[in-house]
Formats: sequence, structure tokens, C-alpha cells
Amino acid sequence: MAMLDLGWGSPPAGPRATGDEVHVWRASLQQPKGVLEEFARTLAPAEREQAARFRFPVHRDRFIAGRGIQRAILGRYLGEAPGALRFRSGTRGKPELDGLEGASGIRFNVSNAEDLALYAVTLGREVGVDLEPLHRVLDAQGLAKSFFSSTECDALGKVSDALIHAAFLNGWTRKEALIKAVGDGLSMPLDAFDVTLTPGEPARLLATRTPGLDANRWTLHALDAGPQWVAAIAVEGDGWTARGFDWDGGLAPSHTPAD
Repeated sequence: MAMLDLGWGSPPAGPRATGDEVHVWRASLQQPKGVLEEFARTLAPAEREQAARFRFPVHRDRFIAGRGIQRAILGRYLGEAPGALRFRSGTRGKPELDGLEGASGIRFNVSNAEDLALYAVTLGREVGVDLEPLHRVLDAQGLAKSFFSSTECDALGKVSDALIHAAFLNGWTRKEALIKAVGDGLSMPLDAFDVTLTPGEPARLLATRTPGLDANRWTLHALDAGPQWVAAIAVEGDGWTARGFDWDGGLAPSHTPAD
């Protein structure tokens, strides 16, 4: 299968995280002023301080929307007010739920680009997601030589000029999704493993040269996030199915401001 069809639809009133499903939520970060104000009241003080440091309002508003929607989505799974949720950095720096909510086993990951965000949620499996707008990549071959493995550079060199930008973004999003799932961030070089990138070819982790990174442990898929987007998801293990939800914009009936 070349791309994971999520069948984007309306979310259930009370979504439930399970180990055999991965839910991906798609949301616009362009939100009305009143909604942004409501989201802002659910953020923790550190998040509000971070939002205030953005120089341009468009970036501040995207940050508030992104964090507010994240809290609202996870609050639905946990039956908690969005502002009551606490987060921490895991042992490798990956964001995760803290406190009693952290003991729920829910795992999540987020990616945003321009005005779109994807939120992946599952239970008991590590997950990573990445999103990029489909655009012309200046000097795709040169960038690939700086960040991709020799195997991937060879594959990119065989792609037609018309598809090289999509191919580069395929490789980039798949690599970023895997790194985010593993949680190693900058400590795992992008050229330390090989992924497929040729358009039309199924997303796969081909090989790794990183101790402890087992290619058989992870499943990669390209995601259909829309005609002008390139996206990928990496999930720990196999035997799972995926469902896609479009964020309905609904706010929790009440919120608890974070202290």
C-alpha cells in the first residue's frame, strides 16, 4: 500500500485509545479570535510565556491553537478538562503526559506546518508523525547529500525531475516521523538509517546503522493529509489499524486553567 488512507471523518463524542488503533487528527491552526482566547486560558503558564515571546502574531496564534487543540483532543480521551493536563519530557526528551494521565498509557505526537497540524494518538505504542507542505525544494540533491544516507541519495538520483521534490519530502517526513517516534531527536543522525522515498513506493524502514534501532520494531506509512501535503507516521509494532478525524472545533464544556 503506497499511502495510508485514513478516511477522514467526524470524531466520536468520546474517543477511546486502544492498542490496536492509531488515531490521527487533522486540524486547522487558523482559529477565530474567541477560540484562541479560550485555548489560551487552558495553557500552562510556561506555554503562555512561550506564546508571548513570538514576534509575529501569526506565529503566536498558531502556537496557541496548536497547544490548545492538543489539550482539547487529549482531554477527550482522558475525560479531563484541557487545562488540567500536565506534560513532561520523557527520558529522551519526547513530550508525554504527566501525573495520573501519564499512567494511562496514552502516547501522542504532533506535527504542524503553516496552518495545518496532525495529532497522532494511540495506547501503549510509541508514535511519531511529520507533515510538510508539498513545495519545490531548492537543491534537493545537495540537501540529500547533507542529510540522507548514500542509499537514499542513490534512490533520489533515479527519480525524474518532476517528482524529485515529492521524493525528497517523502524521505524527510518519514525520517522525521521515525526520529520523533523513537524520541531521540537530534541525537540520531538522519543518515543513520534508510527509508524508501520514491513516489508510489510503500513507505518502509529499510535498514538501520544505529545501535538499538531495530527495523522490525517500527512500521512506517505515508499519510494522505491532503493534495498539497506530504506526511508520514511511524508506529511501534504492527497489527494496528488507523482512523482519521477532522478536528470539529468543539471546545470542552469547561476548562481548568493550568497553574
